[in-house]
Formats: sequence, C-alpha cells, structure tokens
Amino acid sequence: MTQKLILVGCGNMGYAMLSGWLSSGSLAISEVVVVEPNDTLRARAEKLGCVALQNASALNSAIPEVVVLAVKPQVLEDALAGYRRWGNGPTTFVSIAAGKPIATFSGILGENTPVMRCMPNTPAAIGKGMMVTFANRYVTPAAAAFIADLLASSGEVASIPSEDLMDAVTAVSGSGPAYIFHFIECLTAAAEAVGLPGKTAKMLAMQTVYGAASLARESGEEPGELRRQVTSPNGTTAAALSVLMEGDRLKTLLTEAVIAARDRGIELGK
Repeated sequence: MTQKLILVGCGNMGYAMLSGWLSSGSLAISEVVVVEPNDTLRARAEKLGCVALQNASALNSAIPEVVVLAVKPQVLEDALAGYRRWGNGPTTFVSIAAGKPIATFSGILGENTPVMRCMPNTPAAIGKGMMVTFANRYVTPAAAAFIADLLASSGEVASIPSEDLMDAVTAVSGSGPAYIFHFIECLTAAAEAVGLPGKTAKMLAMQTVYGAASLARESGEEPGELRRQVTSPNGTTAAALSVLMEGDRLKTLLTEAVIAARDRGIELGK
C-alpha cells in the first residue's frame, strides 16, 4: 500500500475531487489512500479502485507527501488528531474545511507544519471546478506546484494573497454552484408557469445556463457586453431585465446571499 496522498473523508466534495484526480490521470489509483469511517462512503471509494481504510490508525508508517482533509468543519479537529505523527515535517496538509483557519492546524499538528487551505466546488468531479488556495510559509514551492497541478486536473486554480479572503471565496465559488442550481430550478418553474411542459422547461433552463456560461467564458467579451448584445431596445429581453435589474434587485439579492455565506464561514471558524 502506497500513500503518496491520503484523502481523509470521501463525502460529496472529497469524492468529487478524488474522481477528478483519477479520471484525469493526475494520480494513479495506487498513489491514493482514502480514510473514511462511513461504510457507504468508503465503499464508493473502493469502487474507484482505491485502498480505503476506516481510520488513521490503519495507515502504515510511510510518510505521505500530502494529506487532504475533506471533512466537515465541525469534525476537523477530531480528524486531525490522527495525523499528529506527520506534523512539523515534510508532509503538506491541505484543508477544504470552510471557515477553519490555518491556526487550527498549527495548534494540533505543530507551528512548523506546511498547511494549504483550498476551497474547491463540486463541478471538480467533471473537471469544471474552481479551486482557490492559500498556503502558509512552510509550504515549499515544489509542494505548492504539485498541489496546484493536482487541483488543475479538476478545473481552474487561483490563489489569494491573504487567508482573510477565504471566507469570501467560500461564499462565491464554494457555495456558488448551489446558487446556480437553484436558479435553474426557478427558471424551470417560470417556464412551466408560462405553459411549457416540465421536461421541456427543464431542458431549456439547463441548456440556457450552460450555453450562456460557456459563451461568457469562451467569447472573451465582458458579461455586460454579452448582455447588451442580446438585449434589443423595447424587446422581450429588455422587458425581462427591467424586472431583474430594477433598483439593482438581483445584484442586491446576490450580494446579500454572498455576505450571509461569508459571515457563516467566519462563525464556523470561531
């Protein structure tokens, strides 16, 4: 059993990242060991071909290059306790736990432990994720490059200059897919309200969001310019936008949502 990388937790996000790493070939199955106490979640890691263990005590003594903590913030401290033996050493710890600062790791693993925080999102499972990182000064350039390359197999990667910005990142790209999914739900319901059959309504909503996002990414145009291009004066789009944009209605609502998510992240970190 090798353990170049240990993935602690194989819930929705951990499984999404693991699937992306393996499907892209960024990591070989033999290089990953999963630690997951839940029988059902551990079984799905095994179905991917990975060695999956119930707890950290079952790991061998080989020092891993990276330990990725993909657990809920509420159980992070308990999970970290099983990896103290690799603190203050060459192993880089990567956390995707929202709201948990690097100080949490330093307090349990040791002040000199290399730690990188990462906020991914669930589209990482299909290689369309957004991963944002912040590393402490003990993470070596080689380790940072390895982790960035690993994350890039699951989508786009960006870094931030201050850990204080991580709660804002969580509120935008970490939680953001849920906002888009809800928008699709709402657009589907609106399509049904004007008479479209449910199956057609859902297809129109999903493909329109997908197509518009793809165009925004690939065209090189600013989103505002693309909006103007599709909006004829006094036309149907203009009528709809007059509802969404009056008094900055949609912008205000989204800003309130992002602030609420950011503030909750700060609370979780306390």
